[in-house]
Formats: sequence, structure tokens, C-alpha cells
Amino acid sequence: METKEILRAPVSQQSLIIEKPLNPEYIGGTVSIEINEKKVSVPLGTTILEACRMNQVHIPTLCHHEDLCIAGVCRICVVEVEGMRTLQASCAFPITAPIKIKTTSHSVRRARKHILDLLLSEHYGECYSCFRNNNCELQSLAKEYGVDHYNFGHIENPTYKVDDSSFSVVRDMNKCVLCKRCVRTCIDLQEVGALEAIGRSHNTHIGTFWDKPLAEVICINCGQCINRCPTGALRANDPRDEIWSAIDDPKKHVVIQTAPSPRAAICEEFGMEPGNSLTGEMNTALKRIGFDVVFDTNFTADLTIIEEGTELIQRLFKALVKKEPVALPQFTSCSPGWVKYLEHFYPEYIDNLSSAKSPQQMFGALIKTFYAKKKGIDPKDIVSVAVMPCAAKKFECNRPEMHDSGFKDVDFGLTTRELAQMIKEAGIYLPEMPKSHFDNPFGDASGAGLIFGATRGVMEAALRTVIEFVTGNKVENIFANADITPVRGFDGIKYAELPIIETGPVPELIKHLVPDWNWLKGATLKVAVVHGTANAKKVMEDIKAGGKFSECHFIEFMACPGGCLGGGGQPIPTTPEIRKLRAKAIYNEDKSLPVRKSHENRHVAEIYDEFLTDGPCGHLSHKLLHTHYVRRGKYIA
Repeated sequence: METKEILRAPVSQQSLIIEKPLNPEYIGGTVSIEINEKKVSVPLGTTILEACRMNQVHIPTLCHHEDLCIAGVCRICVVEVEGMRTLQASCAFPITAPIKIKTTSHSVRRARKHILDLLLSEHYGECYSCFRNNNCELQSLAKEYGVDHYNFGHIENPTYKVDDSSFSVVRDMNKCVLCKRCVRTCIDLQEVGALEAIGRSHNTHIGTFWDKPLAEVICINCGQCINRCPTGALRANDPRDEIWSAIDDPKKHVVIQTAPSPRAAICEEFGMEPGNSLTGEMNTALKRIGFDVVFDTNFTADLTIIEEGTELIQRLFKALVKKEPVALPQFTSCSPGWVKYLEHFYPEYIDNLSSAKSPQQMFGALIKTFYAKKKGIDPKDIVSVAVMPCAAKKFECNRPEMHDSGFKDVDFGLTTRELAQMIKEAGIYLPEMPKSHFDNPFGDASGAGLIFGATRGVMEAALRTVIEFVTGNKVENIFANADITPVRGFDGIKYAELPIIETGPVPELIKHLVPDWNWLKGATLKVAVVHGTANAKKVMEDIKAGGKFSECHFIEFMACPGGCLGGGGQPIPTTPEIRKLRAKAIYNEDKSLPVRKSHENRHVAEIYDEFLTDGPCGHLSHKLLHTHYVRRGKYIA
């Protein structure tokens, strides 16, 4: 194995955080303190910020984020602690002894306001034209503390050039407040380290290696830095103007596909609480905006399960029966951030990636081939748009490998935030829209495709199909309500073993690939699920060392914390609690659907009958629905 010095990759500090006991009072682990002359007890080690929030005392923050390690750099959260000469950063002050805290004294209020004045003095830009207008933490703090003029002046001209080199992320460091959330996100959550604080004192700025454009460094395009930036310093590369132009062009047939996660989160952009799914309302709004047809990406999520599952069966058959060398475990390939992470950091494992394209790209290829032919439309006149929760999808649709239809398979990737803005531009209040269905010939999809949006979802969807394919038994007879709970949850890494006790007949769809299932009887299917590339790194290092994950047959990897529902294009803010509520919305909708398994989606069966006639992993499906990836490595020119 390479040494840490050779790897030169950042290491997350989150593993060093000690979890607090659930019931500290039972072991005498509480401390009595005073907050604004009110006596309370808090668990030993609780920070002042946490203690205040537990007791409904508001303290402003800027560098603090629930997903990240403590930094204590912005100082906006300062409080007065009796007996201490200076004000203390509440986010970084652990309580280990009785103390008296004041959160609203004159010195505290004055300090916070001076800090804001200093931040604003170096913050260039016009709020009205900023994409974070009305959702900017700096703007909100300025309002909260009554800032109505610039006490220390204001920058009139930009200091930095805007970096829009990346397909996914745009950086405007003129709006940066040096909170280092983006740096900690890139290290603590992702262990990529594309961003770092460069320089010292007033010359400090957040930059890349050698201050190169973001497109030229090792960035996986996940957009997690955008979701945690408190201002408009980071945003997604927005294609709305080009999409509006296509909609307004009568010669263009504009098609849009919608992923599962946006429909479970877009409500937040319209002032609703997280956890409300607006699938039918979105369909209606998209039609009123001017899209010619609205398709469900879940259809190709179901198709992905068939193609990727078939590929796994082929690999296992070659390894176990034919005794041929095969790359195992098979890795999922539907998360473009994860794929690019593997290309950079573990290029020697590219062959382990499933060759199946992501559902977005599968749909793009089908729209400009099968759909175009069925509707008699010239593919060059089709504009294919994908609504995704993900900034990396913008990079994915611009990959040179994604032209198997003879055209660019997907023309534009649109985030949940950007779609919400288009809906607002059209004068539509989404929650009031009547519900409508997706358009044919693809129609509605299964619940298995829907749960792709949450971490564990791809694995559960695959298992619902593989279990029935191999055992010939209904998955509901093995797992109640077809809910495969052993792979559910928000643990960063989850491992499961599923014994194959009985086998059934081989389904007609894949009979040409395997003669029977006797070679699997008595075997144990070993699977794992991973979200966040910092966790992916742990699993990959275990595989390199020959650990238990090297014995897995199938591993689901998602680049973003929480999976797609925590993607870099989702509504801001994001927290662990918000992501759980979005997941709940997805699973509730899954339970309400009449079809919950990919192989029972009749539209998938029809496309194999009508178009992909040589079956899953056949010649045509390999041409359109599968791809290859690049061994990029970590070298920067």
C-alpha cells in the first residue's frame, strides 16, 4: 500500500470526534451552568453553542455547520464567560466545569456587529443579483444585527476573477467570508481536498492547487461545498438561459426527465417543511413552463437495475462456474461524483465499476434513439434536459463518452434549485399545482427506481429483483412489505450478508445468459453500502488490504452524504435531519406505488420487446446503455 506521504490526500477529522453518551445523567456526566442567569444542566463536553440551542437560546453562527468539524474561525458566535478576560467562541468551547454565560451583553452585541462590519467591508457584490439573495446567512445576520451602512467601507471593484471553468461548480471568491466550510466539506466529508486556505492574515483566500481553475484540479464535481457555503461564493454552473431559449424555439422538441430526489426536496424552495413530495405537482408545472414531454428518470433506474444486475450475474457466473478472472466486487456507477473519485484516487479499480450508465445517461440515449424513432422526430431537434439533485450530473452529461446516440445524449443538467427558479420565473407556486402523470411511452416507474434517491436505495432496488430472479420466491415472503431493512439507514458504511438457501427457475429475460441457478444454491451474497467519499476511501483501503470488503460481491457507492437526496444541487440548507426527512418522503411514496420492483415495470419489459431485443447486456444495450471510464490518477499538469 502507498504511504500517507505518497498519497498526499487529506484526512477527515470527523473520526476523531467522540460521541456523547445517550444518557450522561446515569453516569454522573452532567454539569450545572448558568445561561443568562438561568440555571440548567448539560452533558459533560457539550459546547456552549449546543447548550444554548438545547435551552432555546439563539446564538448566530457562520463557520459552524452540523455536518462539519468545529472550526471557530468566524467568531460571530462569541459569548461572555464570567471570569474570562476575552469573549469566547461558543461553538468551540466545551463545558467541563460549572460556568456562567451571557449571550446578549453589550460587549457581545458590539463584538458581533463589528465582526459583521468587517466581513461586509471585504464582501463585494450586489445582493439583488446574487443567487443566494434571501437565502444568504451573511445577509440574514446583517438584517438581524441592524446593519444599515458600511462602518468600515465597502469594496467597489472585484478582487478575484470568477472561475466558471467547471461544468459543475462556479467560484466567486469576492463573496467569500473565509469561514472554511467549503475546505472542511472537501476534507471532512469527501477527503478530496480540492480547496484550501492560501496565504496569511489579510492576504488569505480560498484557492485550489497553484490557484489553478477548478476544472484543472482534482475536483469530483459533487457540489457539497455549494450546499454548505453560507454566501454566494459557490454556486452551480446554471444552464437556465439556454433551456429557456430551447423552450422558446418552435423548432426544438424539449424533453425533461426528473430524478426522484428533486421531487422530495423542491418543496423547501417554496417555503414548505422538508419531507413533502411534490411529484404530480412538478409534472404539471413543467408542462406549463413549456416542456413538450415530462419523463420519469425512475424508468431508467429500473432499467439500470436490470442491466447492472445482469452484469453482476454474468461476473459471478464467470468467476464461480467458468473460473475466469473477473473484477469483483462490482461497484455501482450511477453516482458521477463517486465515479470521478475512483478515476482520480483508485484508477486501478476502474474495471470493478459496473459498465452500466447512470439512469440519467441511459434515458438520454433512449430519448435520442428509441423515442425519436417512435415519434418521428429528428434527434438533432431534440433538447434533452435532466432535473437532478446533483452538480456532478452536469459534468457527467458533458463527458465525451456520453454520445452513444450519435448526439450528446443529455444536453443540460438542471439542479433542484435551478428548476425551482424556473418555476418561479413562470409565475407558478408549485404546491398549488394540480397533480398529473408522467408521459408515455415510458410512463410511471416502480418504487424500486424511486428509492434510488436515498443512500441504500440502489442496493435495495437491486436486491428486490435479484432475490426474485434467483429464488423464484416473492421478496415479500422474505422481507415484510419488500422493505429490505438490513441495507437501510444512514450509517456511513453498512455491510450485509444474504444467504441463498433456495433457487428457482431462471427468468425468461436472462435465460440466454445462465442455464440454471444451481451454482448459487447455498452461497452467501455479500454486499455493502457506502455514502460520502470519505467513507468510500475507508472501504477502498480495506479492499486494497484484502479486508472483509474485498470479499463482497456488490457494493453501492454514493459520493454525497445521504445519497442523492443530499446532492450538491439540492435546496440549501442541508443537515442530517433534513436529509432524513427527504428520505422519509421517498420511502413513503415508494410504499404508495402499485409496482415496487424494477422487473415488474411493464414499460421496461416493453422496451426489451420492442427495441433492446437481444436482451439485457446484449449488443444494442451495450452500445447505448453501457460505457467506459478513464484512469485519471492524481497528477496535475
